[in-house]
Amino acid sequence: MSLQDELTAVQHHLDDLVRTVGRLERSLAQLREADPAPAALDPAGHAAPVDGVIAITETPYDTALWTDSDDEGLGVRGRHAP
Repeated sequence: MSLQDELTAVQHHLDDLVRTVGRLERSLAQLREADPAPAALDPAGHAAPVDGVIAITETPYDTALWTDSDDEGLGVRGRHAP
């Protein structure tokens, strides 16, 4: 392949890329128009909960809940792994 052929191929690929990006931008604009407005934020600035989504707080876990738990793959706390 000559240099001119390679440059022509690159130009065709760039043109394809520009067309594809344009289509994606139009699709995104249509999706944004079709979707309802995002949920309002509560006074703390958090989004309203969505069905099936559980909010995880930043407060530390209660260690008493984990006193009898097994360490995954290591066995029970305070005892040696097998």
